[in-house]
Amino acid sequence: MTHSATRRAAELGLVLPSAGGGAGYYGTLYGKMKPHYLSDKLLFLSGQTAGVDAAGKALYPGRLGRDLTVEQGYEAARLTALNCLGCIRDAVGDLDRVKGLVRSLNFIACDPSFTQPHLVASGLSDLFEQVFGPEIGVGGRASIGVMSLADDYCFETWVTVELH
Repeated sequence: MTHSATRRAAELGLVLPSAGGGAGYYGTLYGKMKPHYLSDKLLFLSGQTAGVDAAGKALYPGRLGRDLTVEQGYEAARLTALNCLGCIRDAVGDLDRVKGLVRSLNFIACDPSFTQPHLVASGLSDLFEQVFGPEIGVGGRASIGVMSLADDYCFETWVTVELH
């Protein structure tokens, strides 16, 4: 039996959110942007975060090494991966169209003394590998500590995937 990312996500009990659109789409809050851009076989996602709580506030706000632990940052990155999966599904109709993860560029809001952004970004990478498997779900990655992100998010990523 061949690997199915859609089936594997269901087996993991993941509920993929919709990137949505219209007046409530995050692009209307943070400037003009699309949730994604498709160019031939490459899908470029706009910046993705962990999302907001019921009150509309950022999940896991703050800086790693000051307000948040590595474990909390890891969970924020994992939720961000879930949002990426939903955006991919919305863009191309099915996770099984993904041929490979090209790259993830990860931004971690952190205290200047924080030296473990790579451990935080593993929350994203680990979920991608669980859903897609190691051949498809592991790609190039960079994890960069930054001073701040919009609305006090602690983690944001840009993801590019190749499609069948």
